[in-house]
Amino acid sequence: MKIKIIIDRIEENKAILKGPNNETIEWPVKSLPENSKEGSILFFNINLNEEEEKNSKQLAKDILNEILKGGK
Repeated sequence: MKIKIIIDRIEENKAILKGPNNETIEWPVKSLPENSKEGSILFFNINLNEEEEKNSKQLAKDILNEILKGGK
């Protein structure tokens, strides 16, 4: 999913971004693309990563099992 975001304004070290339905998001200025300014148009790509989610859950289970076994 690709979402169009506009930099509405910049306040100190955060940018106020506006989404397609006028939702606002506070975003660190240091994490914006270089040369971004008020009025700049950005695109956010949002994707579901089921493989990484599965790996994270498995890692959590493995750690929990190690704890429950006492690390033996």
